[in-house]
Amino acid sequence: MQRLKCIISYDGTHFSGYQIQPNGRTVQEEIETVLEKIHKGKHIRIVASGRTDAGVHAKGQVIHFDSNIAMPEANWKKAINALLPKDVQVKKAEKVSDDFHSRYDVKEKEYRYFVLNTEDRDVFQRHFSWQHAGNIDVGAIQSACKLLEGKHDFSSFCSAKTDLKGDKIRTIYEASCYKKEDMLVFCFKGNGFLYNMVRILVGTLLEIGKGKRSARDIPGIIRAENRGEAGETAPPQGLFLWNVDY
Repeated sequence: MQRLKCIISYDGTHFSGYQIQPNGRTVQEEIETVLEKIHKGKHIRIVASGRTDAGVHAKGQVIHFDSNIAMPEANWKKAINALLPKDVQVKKAEKVSDDFHSRYDVKEKEYRYFVLNTEDRDVFQRHFSWQHAGNIDVGAIQSACKLLEGKHDFSSFCSAKTDLKGDKIRTIYEASCYKKEDMLVFCFKGNGFLYNMVRILVGTLLEIGKGKRSARDIPGIIRAENRGEAGETAPPQGLFLWNVDY
């Protein structure tokens, strides 16, 4: 028996999310179906670094699974990709120690969110960004990002629909925003993220960029520990799980 780690990417547009659910197409189900075929009908369970919601994408999601098939690492990538649908792909497959865990061993996750800052919609970006017209003050957003960094209780930036039982304390190592041509790129690196946390952060930061709030409001929003104090939840299509470090 050997444990394999895979880095996968997927276009979340036509998925109901990563995790298997009763009604809806999911990334986990697509991969496990392929592994079942490779293992001649034996069910192989995969474990991911975390869940992504419907419409959310991944450039660097990480999974692991155990297999009794002796196959070179390079062949695993080829074998899985040959059977996967076109909106999911294994970027890398490698053997790891038996105690490696794709979820519990995570040291840092990076999410990126893309906002198209144009007056007209771009039909080719509709599944991969949130379109926002008008002037956006990137400098104000950058100032607010610095106030988000550090260890805080991020209850104000967590969906009320969360099923989390523990505390909502997380550490953001780096929060930033820059503009490249017409695209605003938000980057968040941290030890973990709450349900809808990045999307609520982006919604709040955009309100700051549009002058509806001040960057100085961030500490008060954090202290409130109240979802109602933060901004709107940005839609899923602009969000990417970009990278996971161990």
